[in-house]
Amino acid sequence: MSLNLQQKQTVVAEVAKQVAGAQAIVMVENRGMAVADMTRLRAKARASGVYFRVVKNTLVRRAVADTPFAALADRMVGPLAYGIGSDPVAVAKVLNDFAKSNEKFVITGGAMPGQVMSARDIAALAQLPSREELIARLLGTMQAPIAKFVRTLNEVPGKFVRTLAAVRDAKPAA
Repeated sequence: MSLNLQQKQTVVAEVAKQVAGAQAIVMVENRGMAVADMTRLRAKARASGVYFRVVKNTLVRRAVADTPFAALADRMVGPLAYGIGSDPVAVAKVLNDFAKSNEKFVITGGAMPGQVMSARDIAALAQLPSREELIARLLGTMQAPIAKFVRTLNEVPGKFVRTLAAVRDAKPAA
């Protein structure tokens, strides 16, 4: 169905708003995909905070013009859907995992601000741990020395109490 000028402007504004806060854009070719599969993918993307939409390439080109993703405009050819998100790993993971189970869903490329990426780069990005996992690892690493120090400090009175208990147990026997 063809869009009128006002609808096109609305779509461009919506995509431009998503691109403004994005750290990654992934383009996928979805030729011949079943509607049920696309619906499942949209639900997964929404749950991960990824904006996923099938949009005409000319409208996306207008949305990414004058942004750090402008270099991606040359690669927008064919029937494409776009995954846009503020967490580059989340975008890559959602789309890469879906592409593994659907042969008709092919990642064609993508970009991070100022850097165009190939499908192989996106697959490598999907292998990285998520933002939440990295934060948890960092906090664990930061907490480890403090926790060890507290255990060491706690060991001194604990050892004293165990020694007193051993002396107490030894006295009635003697």
